[in-house]
Amino acid sequence: MEITYLIIGCFIGGILGSAIIYFYLKSSMVSRNSFDELNVLNIKSNADLQNLNLKIQDLEQIIKLEKENNLQQTDLLNDLKNEFAKVSAENTFLKAQKEETKKIQEEGKQQFENLANKILEEKTEKFTTLNQNNLKNILEPFQEKINDLKNKVNEAYEKENKERFSLGERVKELALLNQQISEDAKRLTKALKGESKTQGNWGEMILESILEKSGLVKGREYFLEHELRDEDNKALFSEFSGKKMRPDAVVKYPDERNVIIDSKVSLTAFTELVDETDPEIYQIKINRHLSSVKNHINQLSQKAYDDYGKSLDFVMMFIPSEPAYIAAMQADQNLWNFAYDRRILLLNPSNLITSLKLISDLWKREYQNRNSMEIAERGAKLYDKFAGFVENLEKVGKNLDQAKNVYNDAFKQLSSGNDNLISQTQKLKALGVKNKKELPQSLKDEANRLCEE
Repeated sequence: MEITYLIIGCFIGGILGSAIIYFYLKSSMVSRNSFDELNVLNIKSNADLQNLNLKIQDLEQIIKLEKENNLQQTDLLNDLKNEFAKVSAENTFLKAQKEETKKIQEEGKQQFENLANKILEEKTEKFTTLNQNNLKNILEPFQEKINDLKNKVNEAYEKENKERFSLGERVKELALLNQQISEDAKRLTKALKGESKTQGNWGEMILESILEKSGLVKGREYFLEHELRDEDNKALFSEFSGKKMRPDAVVKYPDERNVIIDSKVSLTAFTELVDETDPEIYQIKINRHLSSVKNHINQLSQKAYDDYGKSLDFVMMFIPSEPAYIAAMQADQNLWNFAYDRRILLLNPSNLITSLKLISDLWKREYQNRNSMEIAERGAKLYDKFAGFVENLEKVGKNLDQAKNVYNDAFKQLSSGNDNLISQTQKLKALGVKNKKELPQSLKDEANRLCEE
């Protein structure tokens, strides 16, 4: 525009200059030479003006071209702006789509991990619960057996220790009991002088009292007025009297043998010599007492209790009166051998207490041995239970390994090999399957890595 204004100004200036010269020549008297010079100048000015017109035309042409170029540049700029706006919009859309894809991938990965963890937790919890129940079912009886065994062992040892420590006290008690029995026997002597049946009942009462305090159990280790029977459970009869064999007491040994005890009281003759001071009369009375004791020995021997299949080779004859027993033994020092030859053992209360105590100790040892056998049996059962527990525990370990292997195999099917599930789904997507969600990128990378290996 500035060039156009400049050209127009030059053109107007030329016209004005020519007019001024023309009026100047007309109004003034100038010379011919001056006119020629002016004419030349005018011609030159016209020529310059024509040149300027040509330049103006060229410039106008250039301006026109520039305008066209400007229009083209403006159109191009507008196109670029539109393209930039389109690209910006597409970039914004792609960015949003990328964020959405990333979000979907993360959600998919999280969902897959949550699903896998949930399945694993459920299986683990179920398996753990099952194992806990199995272990509980195994261990509770196992613990009960251990506690039962422990209690039995402790009870056996505590009982043995108590009995061992109390043995001395028991002997003292039995000695006092024996002394008391002897004193009672003396007091009862007068009341028992003339009644043989009463004397027999008294002797059986003393025998029963000693048995009750011996530590043996009635009906298990000893029996009173026990009827003897053979192997066919038939009652046995005495060949001497023809009556059933019914001794005062039968004491069992641990080896299934029996000790037969029969109480025999000889107080009538003995009470007559207690206060006797005349030696000759005393000798007569002591011989009468000795004869009474020997008669009891012979009568007991004739009953043949020792022939009973389960009995020992001898029978115990119990004399409940300690003084009567001592008097008879002093009167005939061979009395004990006399009785033994007839398979009879003479016992006073002291000897009987000692003998029964020995039998009681034998039974205690027998029960301890039985307990030991039971402990051994329980120990064997306990060992078998423990072996079964170890076997089940090994099965638990194998099941855990199998579960782990199954999980690894399933994961391999998912991500390893050329035809793994992840690769197959990616190929389906490449074929144009429209999906809304994406697999986690970590699974894709793991599948690609395993395929490359």
